[in-house]
Amino acid sequence: MTKYLGIEIGGTKLQLGVGTGGAELLEVHRLDIDPEGRAVGILRQIEQAATDLVSRHRVAGVGIGFGGPVDSVSGRVIKSHQIDGWEDLELARWCGRVLDVPAVLGNDCDTAALAEARYGAGRGCRSVFYVTAGTGVGGGYVVDGQVQGAGRPAVAEIGHLRPGLLADRSDMTVESLASGWGIAAAAKVRIQGDVTLPLARSPETAMIDGVRPGGRIDRPDIEHEFRRDLLNRCDGDLDRLTAKAVAQAASDGNQLALDVIGHATEVLGWAIAQTITLLAPEVVVVGGGVSLMGDSLFFGPLRDAVSKYVFPPLADAYEIVPAALGELVVVHGAIALAAGLATGSRNVSSDIRGT
Repeated sequence: MTKYLGIEIGGTKLQLGVGTGGAELLEVHRLDIDPEGRAVGILRQIEQAATDLVSRHRVAGVGIGFGGPVDSVSGRVIKSHQIDGWEDLELARWCGRVLDVPAVLGNDCDTAALAEARYGAGRGCRSVFYVTAGTGVGGGYVVDGQVQGAGRPAVAEIGHLRPGLLADRSDMTVESLASGWGIAAAAKVRIQGDVTLPLARSPETAMIDGVRPGGRIDRPDIEHEFRRDLLNRCDGDLDRLTAKAVAQAASDGNQLALDVIGHATEVLGWAIAQTITLLAPEVVVVGGGVSLMGDSLFFGPLRDAVSKYVFPPLADAYEIVPAALGELVVVHGAIALAAGLATGSRNVSSDIRGT
């Protein structure tokens, strides 16, 4: 059976896996990335780990899912937003030369979308929109097993939608409000002082226990307790406050944290509703660290928000489901890219893509 090597290059981790195409992997290696080592340090790690895997498994090709904008036609990295030294690097050609097997390059979110559509939560569906909500918010669109967007400079960039006519700057995005760092940033602002949140829920909504959904807590004593609780969770250092800590506080009943997360899920739900209205995918697969908050904090409110904002004739024509392939989703997708390269199938859009 033909084997392929899939490589994920992120901002903090490097993952390599060998498989035949499917939900099972034969071997997986995960390595931490040292940002100080720049791209050359990561290439050194890849050469050492991948050479051994290629040799022992006799792989027929290599697929790479890169965390940043790439030109998949030329196999060239455009840049990385996390690690220096990747600019204009012909990564697919480098891999082919060093490992002596054909290599293909794709953006990590497109690659993940391909994996979930073929082997994961979107399997069996003709059209799948994939959303990752983690450090950032990205998307990928797959129809009939093929990533869409060939020849275009960007596609499926749901995180870069701007919620509302007042969002007139490029940084006023869904990602800035619904990503992990966006959730943490919103909680920090709330700790430092009351604010009105963009795309807030109606201020007419009745208060519950002194809390008014939409960005206000109308009892100062309760507000103070919620702020103090969040501060305690980061030992008084707001720079250490994470979305995970905010989610845990929300699970424990902290209404300020609940409001911050509720706002984030509403923004993301609004964005997904616009996507469904435009593309009508059969299924929307949602992955990433933020989605791991679970049904009560994340998927339930998310589905409610999508239902509120979606075009009514499409109300019963889609599903929103959790991703199935976990943290190895990009590796699975990279293997699919490699298998497609070997068979001549077009598995990734021939364009410049980025997250």
